[in-house]
Amino acid sequence: MNKSDFFYHLPEELIAQHPIEPRDYSRMMVLSKTEDSINHKHFYNVTEYFNEGDCLILNNTRVLPARIYGTKKETGAVVEFLLLNQLENDLWEALAGPGKRAKEGAQFTFGDGILECVVEKVLENGNRIVRFYYDKNDNIFNILDKIGQMPLPHYITEELEDKERYQTVYSKELGSAAAPTAGLHFTNEILEKLQKKGVKIGYVTLHVGLGTFRPVKAEKIEDHHMHSEHYHLPKETADLINETKKKGGRVIAVGTTSCRTLESAATFCGEIREDDRFTDIFIYPGYEFKCIDGLLTNFHLPESTLIMLVSAFYGYEKTLKAYKEAVDDKYRFFSFGDCMLIL
Repeated sequence: MNKSDFFYHLPEELIAQHPIEPRDYSRMMVLSKTEDSINHKHFYNVTEYFNEGDCLILNNTRVLPARIYGTKKETGAVVEFLLLNQLENDLWEALAGPGKRAKEGAQFTFGDGILECVVEKVLENGNRIVRFYYDKNDNIFNILDKIGQMPLPHYITEELEDKERYQTVYSKELGSAAAPTAGLHFTNEILEKLQKKGVKIGYVTLHVGLGTFRPVKAEKIEDHHMHSEHYHLPKETADLINETKKKGGRVIAVGTTSCRTLESAATFCGEIREDDRFTDIFIYPGYEFKCIDGLLTNFHLPESTLIMLVSAFYGYEKTLKAYKEAVDDKYRFFSFGDCMLIL
């Protein structure tokens, strides 16, 4: 298939610039895999679509406030760093801009001096290896929480007033460069209602990389190489999934990240069991799903790997039809937008 097969027209005003309040008041398009039906609901209706014995799989990654602004010690020039990967203790791989201000050996200070760094190396891809320095009684994550900003996607141009609104209510494992946005609709009350109904909840961790926003450049989608992301599927979640399947329940993944985690583990291991590794799995039409029975996901960018994954699960033509209806009905799109539940 071609990249252009996954294009759809999206008016700019439908790109959500801020999260809706309260969280569970977002709209939800409910789609049936077996019937050609589309129902329009709100997320607070989600419990109606789960049965006792189903299990819900959530990605408990937590977004790092990894965008920091500082000044160059030598000149006072302003520079922006976006932390990508923690390599060891206080050594990080980062993006820097403007790059010409961040040459090897350059020194920077942030947050009125509570954090400093030195550029140790410039990589071939332009990323920087930087080492941070700060009070030995503090830690880098505490400092980032004080001075860092959320690395919001490029299509969100409005400032986020509350950083917690770009975190799920169950976020725990710090390390993502972006939120697993399908989970932003959940409240603690919704999770409690699901559990009271007999729905089991399991957690996986996949740290979302910035590669999730990189456009597909190859015209033939088979030629696209996916970015790699680290995931962990704990034993208790694997056992929960296997027990659910054994008893005839459904496994519903919240978001493409949870989906990629489960399908990666099933592909690499040949079964669902505890697993911890990097994955660059690329799911597009023709892929045979090995684990999930349902998917809750937001509306994704045209020609993105994420809409390709949804098309693989729900069907290409039905997916494009659902997206057209969402546009016509003025759903809110992307990270802070509405969602679809496919069962």
